[in-house]
Amino acid sequence: MAKNQIISVSFNNQEIGKIGYDEDRRKSFFQYNPDFLAKDSHKRLFPYVIRRTPNVQVFSEFEGETFRGLPPMIADSLPDYFGNIVFKEWLEATNKDISNISPLEQLAYVGQRGMGALEFYPAKEISSKSSINIDEITEVVKKVLDVKTSVKEKGLNDHSLLTIFKLGTSAGGARPKILVSEHKETGQLKAGDLVISEDYNHYLIKLSVDEHEGYSKEKVEYIYYKIAQSVDIWMMESKMIDDKHFATLRFDRQKGKKQHILTASGMTGWDYKKPEQSSYENLFKLAVDLRLPHKDIEQLYRRMSFNVIFSNTDDHLKNFTFIYNQEKDRWNLAPAYDLTYPLDALKNYLRVSRAMSINGKRTGITKDDLLYVAEQFSVKNPQAIMHEVVSATKQFRVLAESFDLPSKVIDKIESEFRKF
Repeated sequence: MAKNQIISVSFNNQEIGKIGYDEDRRKSFFQYNPDFLAKDSHKRLFPYVIRRTPNVQVFSEFEGETFRGLPPMIADSLPDYFGNIVFKEWLEATNKDISNISPLEQLAYVGQRGMGALEFYPAKEISSKSSINIDEITEVVKKVLDVKTSVKEKGLNDHSLLTIFKLGTSAGGARPKILVSEHKETGQLKAGDLVISEDYNHYLIKLSVDEHEGYSKEKVEYIYYKIAQSVDIWMMESKMIDDKHFATLRFDRQKGKKQHILTASGMTGWDYKKPEQSSYENLFKLAVDLRLPHKDIEQLYRRMSFNVIFSNTDDHLKNFTFIYNQEKDRWNLAPAYDLTYPLDALKNYLRVSRAMSINGKRTGITKDDLLYVAEQFSVKNPQAIMHEVVSATKQFRVLAESFDLPSKVIDKIESEFRKF
């Protein structure tokens, strides 16, 4: 793709507008399609940053790894850490240098395959494979993650890397994961990048690739999922595959349709890697400004309480997502995800700070700090919510033992729980 080429951004089979990027000036440009504006619908599709105007809008403040110079709600569609590793390996196998790939070209590779409902044209054509085998995929991923060895030494060919690229680059986050669609009747697994049908269950699968580390992080996440459900935290239905891979239904694929979603970071332009704006108070203010119903505010409080009490310190701004209701042109809180103990339970850490601050604190958070947030945002019965979540910590050891987690892992994680 040539420098400064413009690509189209579409939603629901209509062009929203066009985006360009000037690599020399390090600026991106966005302009709405006049026909989209004339329809006077979906006014809150991009509630912040991009103004609803026919004029060209210039963005120069979003440099860095998170947004790569693009408007945040567009950058939300770019691959995250694991996706970028796969992308880099695939380019190396095809004799291309990732440093020469612009963010717009990456969006062209995302095309129609991205999380959520935004699509980018012209899209790079990527061949499709009819069925997949998770064990085969896992073995390729293990080789991809071996950063010490070159592509040729790993024995990876273009086809195997292309398969992982299709399945794993759109899903966000650092841990290896793939997007898969499972036929509801036959159980056949297909690549989940382009399949959108009510005949399939659409899963995001977190792959277990590090059994040698002594325990399964995927089992820990499944246990956290079961406990979170028990305290009325909304989550998509999840399951374990072959007793080792964690699979959760995608909330951006429902009823045979793509759902428009934005993370808190993508919606606002708050860089999730920077501490200045990474606070629960800001997250609650955003929820209020979006006019979310009070049940969503209470749900947010439950998640904050759960993260603190169960020591989920990786609770950053990209781990909170909002989902768009296009019929009502309004936003709601999306189901929770990535609720787990994020550290290696077999290692000792001198100091661990929470990604999101509460009452100005990232460590040593107390019951009073949580009550402070409840008072600010009129959360009803916060003490009862906290008591319910604290009581649920008793479930962890029982569930962990039933999944054969090592005793020292259970002891370590349980010792990190905050019981106030």
